[in-house]
Amino acid sequence: MNAYTDLMAFQRDTEALGQTAGRLSWDQETMMSPGSADQRSDEMAAIEGILHQRRVDPRIGDWLAAIDEASLDAVAQAQVREIRRSFERNSRVPERLASELARMISKSHGIWAEARADDNFAAFAPTLKEVVALRKEEAQALAQGGDSYDALLNDYEPGATAAELSAMFGALRPRLVALREAVLAQPELPGLTTHFDEAGQMRLAEKLAAAFGYDFRRGRVDKAVHPFSSGSGNDVRITTRTEALDPFNCFYSTIHEVGHGCYEQNIDQAYRLTPLGSGVSMGVHESQSRIYENQLGRSRAFTGWLFKQMRDEFGDFGIADEETFYGAVNRIKNGYIRTEADEVQYNLHVLLRFDLEQAVIKGDLAVDDLQGAWDDRFLADFGYAVDKPSNGVLQDVHWAAGLFGYFPTYSLGNVYAGCLHDALRKAVPDLDDQLAQGDTSAATGWLQENLQQYGGLREAKATIKHATGAEPSEAPLLDYLESKFKDLYKL
Repeated sequence: MNAYTDLMAFQRDTEALGQTAGRLSWDQETMMSPGSADQRSDEMAAIEGILHQRRVDPRIGDWLAAIDEASLDAVAQAQVREIRRSFERNSRVPERLASELARMISKSHGIWAEARADDNFAAFAPTLKEVVALRKEEAQALAQGGDSYDALLNDYEPGATAAELSAMFGALRPRLVALREAVLAQPELPGLTTHFDEAGQMRLAEKLAAAFGYDFRRGRVDKAVHPFSSGSGNDVRITTRTEALDPFNCFYSTIHEVGHGCYEQNIDQAYRLTPLGSGVSMGVHESQSRIYENQLGRSRAFTGWLFKQMRDEFGDFGIADEETFYGAVNRIKNGYIRTEADEVQYNLHVLLRFDLEQAVIKGDLAVDDLQGAWDDRFLADFGYAVDKPSNGVLQDVHWAAGLFGYFPTYSLGNVYAGCLHDALRKAVPDLDDQLAQGDTSAATGWLQENLQQYGGLREAKATIKHATGAEPSEAPLLDYLESKFKDLYKL
């Protein structure tokens, strides 16, 4: 066997073990009993230790050195690129640190959940300090004298820098703020006012998942406190949540996670259990969930179909017609929760987190001061005060999970989704006619053909450029938002 064949055989087992670790995390957030948390943290630490040993195995370096990359085709070259990136990254992180991070993050999740339920940031702060300290240590090892935050960001968006994203987000902010202020000066659109039973929500959620192409033969839908997608290839699982007074939370969380899940399910099967067998970056991943959820799922055409489905499931629920329902789905209103935010305000929630977590990692903001900094920034950005920690600093699981550098990829995903939607509309001119029938196949098929099937074959920006024919830009997203909401609110 040659070096490339040996390398890929070794990597396949590493990928399989990584998927197994992911299944343990999925179980922890969906089905595991609270009393099992300490044992699960030990299990996660043990498997992470094994994974780390494999990811830094000296044979990988030998195989990489022996491979003549010029003799490889484009797919094999991309495989080598990703393995080399992982090997060099993991070689900088001691096994002790990798295991301790896994153990601490597993333990942290349960403590965060309890603190969130009790609205007590002080109960979580000591644990968060430990998570931050470990991630800082990791960042310093990865950065090797460079920017620590960029080192963490590159775990989720390889090649991106905080400076680059700050410039992009700086271009987003003025037009978003102006649009937000113009809309909030108008009368508030009517929303839902009745109760919707959980069983009915879950039935319709599964119908929506199927409508967007989610393959239940290779996946499942469960409930979690914070909806997420897990897995790749032929075992891709998603979660959602239900609220009696807000079924849109369930429906659009489901569509959002289906976007993530379909990306993973639709990657070329030849890439399964290889480095190319997952989404190329979290920004590109988020572009799929956001275009499914927003540009498709919240469109006037698709909400007309959804209105009929809700009438069939729940009977008369107080909304008279499709246009009023479209307004209810898309209404802009004050709120604390990022995952429930409308399209106009969502990115303002992300920018808050992006700035705060940079300050924490760089040592400019202490964990003990994080709640106060959050509350001050929220008041400045949104004009009203946070009422409790579960609506503020404790609302997201990301920092408990050590995911520093993850938040900016949400807004980057929105930018990418704007670019993809612009190209999709040009490619499928009768898209609205199809969406009005609940038929997303042309849209999701275009995304599968032009982006999803390639997995990690290309770098993130190149993936978007290949699909759209243009360099990524925030302009299509801003144009879409202004056109949609000026029309909806008759500005």
